[in-house]
Amino acid sequence: MEHITLLLAIVIVTALVFDFTNGFHDTANAMATTISTGALKPKTAVAMSAVLNLVGAFLSVEVAKTISGGIVSEDGLRTEVIFAALVGAILWNLLTWLVGLPSSSSHALFGGLIGAAVTSAGWSSINGGTVVTKVLLPAVAAPLVAGIAALLATKLTYRLNRKITDEAQLKSTAKGYRAGQIASAGLVSLAHGTNDAQKTMGIITLALVTGGVLAPGSNPPVWVITAAGIAIALGTYLGGWRIIRTMGSGLTQLRPPQGFAAQTSAATVILASSHLGFSLSTTQSVSGAVMGAGLGRKGGVVRWSTATRMFVAWGLTLPAAGVVGAGAELLTKQGSWGVAVTAALLVAGSGAIWMLSRRKPVDHTNVNAADEAAEEPAGVVTTAIAAVTPPPAGVPVPELKTTIPAPDTQADPARPATV
Repeated sequence: MEHITLLLAIVIVTALVFDFTNGFHDTANAMATTISTGALKPKTAVAMSAVLNLVGAFLSVEVAKTISGGIVSEDGLRTEVIFAALVGAILWNLLTWLVGLPSSSSHALFGGLIGAAVTSAGWSSINGGTVVTKVLLPAVAAPLVAGIAALLATKLTYRLNRKITDEAQLKSTAKGYRAGQIASAGLVSLAHGTNDAQKTMGIITLALVTGGVLAPGSNPPVWVITAAGIAIALGTYLGGWRIIRTMGSGLTQLRPPQGFAAQTSAATVILASSHLGFSLSTTQSVSGAVMGAGLGRKGGVVRWSTATRMFVAWGLTLPAAGVVGAGAELLTKQGSWGVAVTAALLVAGSGAIWMLSRRKPVDHTNVNAADEAAEEPAGVVTTAIAAVTPPPAGVPVPELKTTIPAPDTQADPARPATV
C-alpha cells in the first residue's frame, strides 16, 4: 500500500462509501419480509444481516474478478475513470433510496463504469460479450427465475398445510415458518455479502491495477476484502428503512409461509450466480421472489402500480448512472481541479438528498406503518380476484350472519306483515 497516491486513496475511500450505500440500500433484500411479518424486530434483523454480510464477503472472489477484469478493459484505463463511475453509482443509489425504490446498486455501478469508460476511451474499452452474458442476461433471468421458484414454493407450502385446521397446530406451524424465515433471511444476507461486497472489491482492485499497485488479473488483496466487508456491514446495520417499507408491504402483503418461500428462492438464485461469477442484482432477485410469493397464495395480490415504478427504476438505472458517470468523467479529464469539483458536487448532491429525506423520516419505529403504496385502492382486476378466490387452507372463515328487520306494524296496524 506504500505506492498508493492521493488520487488512488480518494478512489478507494469513495468505493467504500459506495459499498456503504449499497449496504443500507439493499438491507431490504434480506430483512424486509422478516420485519413486515413480525418474525424479527427491526433492529435485531438489521444487526443479524450486517454480521452475515461481513461473513459472506470472505466466501468468494468470482464476482470481483468479473468486475475487475471483465466488463472494461484494464489497458490504458485511468484511475479518474473509476472515481467518475463511483460518483454516478452513489448518486443514483441515494436518489432511489430517497423515493423508496429498490433499484439495483450493482447496475448503478456498472452503468457508472460503462459511461465513464466510454467517455474516457471510447466503446472499444467495453467488453460487450461480458456485459451481455454476465450482466444483462442475469438481470432479466434472475427476477423471473426467483419469482417462479417462489410462486411454486408458496403454492406447495399452502397445499401441504391445507388439511391443518386445529388452532394449536396452526399456531405451531406459524412459529415454524417464522423460524424458517429467520434462517432464510440469514441465508439471503450471507448471499448478499458474497455477491455485492465483491463488486466493491472488484472496483478497488481495478483502481489498484490502473494505479500500478497490482498486476492485471490479480485477485483482491485481503485488506480490500476486509474493508469491503466492513463497509457493507456498517451500511446494512444503518438500515435502508424506506426501501424496507416498500419491499415489506408496498409490493404485497406477505405471511410467514410466503416470506420463507420468497427468501429461500432468492438466496438459492443469488448463491448459485455468485458461484458462477454472474454479477446479478440481489435487489431484482428478491423483488421477483416477493412478487412470486404474493401471487402464490390464494387471495394474494401484487400492487402493480408499485411494481411498475420499480420496473421503471430498473430500466433507468444503467443509463442514468452511465450519464452521470460520463459527466463526471468529463470533469475529471480536466485535471486536479476537475477531480476536486467532481468530489464537491458528490458531497453537495449527497447532502441535498439527505436533507430532503428528513422531511418525512422513516426508521425502525415506523417502518411497518401504512404508507401510500399500502393504502392505494385496489384495481378492478385485483378486487375481482380477491372476491372470487377462496381463502388459503387453514385460515378460518368468519361466520356469516344476516338479520331481517321486523315489520313496522305500529306505523300501519292494518297493513299485513310481509316476508
